[in-house]
Formats: sequence, C-alpha cells, structure tokens
Amino acid sequence: MIASEPANYAERHESFERWFQTPLGRSLLASQRRVLDHSFEGLAGARQLQVGLSHRLPLASGADFVHKIITSPTWHPHMPDGVAVCDADELPFPGESMDLVILHHAADFSPDPHQVLRESARVLRGEGRIALIGFNPLSLWGIRRMVSRQRQGPWGGRFLMRSRMEDWLRLLGFQLESSCTHFSTLPVQRKEGYTTRNHRLLSQNGHLLPVGAYYCILARKRIYAPIRTRASWRKSKVMALPGAVGASRGCTSRLPDRIDEH
Repeated sequence: MIASEPANYAERHESFERWFQTPLGRSLLASQRRVLDHSFEGLAGARQLQVGLSHRLPLASGADFVHKIITSPTWHPHMPDGVAVCDADELPFPGESMDLVILHHAADFSPDPHQVLRESARVLRGEGRIALIGFNPLSLWGIRRMVSRQRQGPWGGRFLMRSRMEDWLRLLGFQLESSCTHFSTLPVQRKEGYTTRNHRLLSQNGHLLPVGAYYCILARKRIYAPIRTRASWRKSKVMALPGAVGASRGCTSRLPDRIDEH
C-alpha cells in the first residue's frame, strides 16, 4: 500500500484565498463579517489580532482597537501596514499582548491545529477574548468534503468537530460564551446573489441545529498563569509591540506604529 503524500498547505492556502473571490466565497465571508461585527459591537481595547490565511480578508472591522494586526502565512509584495508574516502555530508576539484574537479558519488549514489554539492562548491576555471560526463537518458542506476528491478551496480544510475545539479551549483555560453554526446555504456556486434579509438575520444570530457551514465559538480567557510553549523557536524571535514589556528586537513585519524598546 502506497502512503499518501503529505498535504501541501501553502497550495491549499492560496486556493482557499482565491475561492473567496467566487460568489459563494464572497457570500460566506460577508456572513462571517456580519457575525463578528454583531458579536464585538462596542468592544474596545489595545490590540486585535486576526490569524488567518490571507491579509486580504479582514474581519471585525467595527471593533474599536488601537492596533489591528493580521497575519499571513505567505509574504506578498505591497503588503499594507499591520500585517505580520508567520505561521498560525508559531506567532511572533509576546505573551499576553493581545486583547482579542480571531482565528479565521486557521486551525482548519494547519498541520497542527491544537498548537494553533495554544499559541493564540499564549498571546492573549487574561480576560481577553477569542473568536474561532471553522468549517462544520456536520453539515452539507462537510458531506461534500467527505465525498469529493478535490482539495481545492474550502475542501482542502480539515473540518474539525466543533465539540473538539470547545474541549481544547476549555483545557487551555477558556470559558465558552457562545457557540453557534451559521450559513445554511448549499455548497454550490450560483451566478445570482445569495443575500436576502432573512438570510442575513439567520446568518447573524446562528442556528439552533448544528447544520450551518461554519461555526463561530466565542470564549474568554480565564487563567493568568503563563502557558507553556515549545522550548525553542524554529524561526525568528518574538516581535516587539507598542506598549509590550520584555519584547525582543527580532522579526521583521509591517506593524503600523514604531516599536518601543524596553
């Protein structure tokens, strides 16, 4: 029996980003933006971090944070300020330096999804919030991924169980605030638009049954002790952030403001 080749996550990231330019992809992204804007309306803080697959897919734009940082696994020319190039399972930020962390399908498209959550917990301050968005395997989208041979677009993701992600968050010291599935649209492309008033309301408020294409888990960090991470960094040093204490000087990024030295 021939062993299957390891997944090429770089190719899957690019394919998923291109898929968001399709009608179905744009509709899904609009749904996710509505959900997060509704969840974080009026929320304010120092730093918001979005860990995802592309810097071109910003979320929670309505939240009032002084610094909004987004990560990208791949460098691209003409990247705007506020983008850090890094892997989701090894974030170049000091511990307890973020007030809000948004995981946008980061665990779905990572070879080590548990480490993605551990890193997010490490950089999040005590009482900070996390929003985890992932594809729901208990949906028509999950069925299509299971029967389809192609691994392009969203079908290259893992489609991790929502209950498993909730258990991992609890083990990391989080208290769940809400957990719902959203977006009951069929996983097929249509030339006409998807958005209607009823669809917007359903997408925003979530489903009582776990049938939506994706889930959004909101949780609050309830522990204050440092979270253990790997003994050594594979790549660059920790990135210094405005106002962060004990940050090192390594790692090049395009953060918007100057970096304080401590």
